Amino acid sequence: MREYKSYKGRNPRTVKRTYTFIRQPADSQIDKIIRLYRTAGWWAGQARENPELIRRIVAGSHCFVLACEGNEIIGMGRAISDGISDAYIQDVTVLSEFRGQGIGTDIVQEILKQLRDDGLQWIGLIADSHSHPFYRKMGFEEMPAAKAMLMMLNVDGLVRES
Repeated sequence: MREYKSYKGRNPRTVKRTYTFIRQPADSQIDKIIRLYRTAGWWAGQARENPELIRRIVAGSHCFVLACEGNEIIGMGRAISDGISDAYIQDVTVLSEFRGQGIGTDIVQEILKQLRDDGLQWIGLIADSHSHPFYRKMGFEEMPAAKAMLMMLNVDGLVRES
């Protein structure tokens, strides 16, 4: 747990900010995680607001970290990996009112520390155009001979009901 000066409002106050890795979200965390995905602009529509989807995303991640200020979840990030050689960082976001305070950097550094501790060496990510400088400052480099590619499957039915 780290203490920070928060300048939300007029009077600075000391707040406790925590970065916690989770393997399974608590019921009380699910709506807050959905809010982060939605406010980042990554999710739209009812199909992606299924609590079971959040449980599966968290459980299927190599690591999933939440940034909290008090009881409020203000950011998140995760990595997916084979657990042996490489990992991909994704879904790093911070609520807009908390940006510019180093929280996103802390989230990525926490993930990198975990990946390093797990013996992973090759760490990749796909950064959109406005986040390139953010990742460059942390040592990530563009891969000139590579191009990000994507194929969307099962978009309408992300979580199938049993």
